[in-house]
Amino acid sequence: MVMLKNIPSILSPEMLYALGRMGHGDELVLADANFPSASVAKAGPEIIRADGVTIPQLLDAILQLMPLDTYSAYMAAVMDLVDSDKQRGLKTPVWQVYSDIIEKHEGKKVPLHKIERFEFYDQAKKAFLVIATGSVEV
Repeated sequence: MVMLKNIPSILSPEMLYALGRMGHGDELVLADANFPSASVAKAGPEIIRADGVTIPQLLDAILQLMPLDTYSAYMAAVMDLVDSDKQRGLKTPVWQVYSDIIEKHEGKKVPLHKIERFEFYDQAKKAFLVIATGSVEV
């Protein structure tokens, strides 16, 4: 019997299968509970639920198995704050958490490209895969 070793337990067989089918240019969206994952998935991307798992946990687990795509215009992106959140000075400490995880796995600092909210939704509709968590990331 063959057993797989060193695969993070939070990655389900369904996730592993989807990740294994990805190639250059395919995009993955790690979505929190507020993201309209089901609506976005109606446009085409596969959707997998990961309730009980946070985006930083998923990001860390996924980057243990696969690198970010260096052939894309940017290697990692986040949905930018809306103007009203910027005006009230909303902080996004989780962005630093993402950056630290990426640097740990990529061995270098990778800038997080910020994409306007509705442009992010449109781009997510073209993604290969959306993994939807039940957590809320700020």
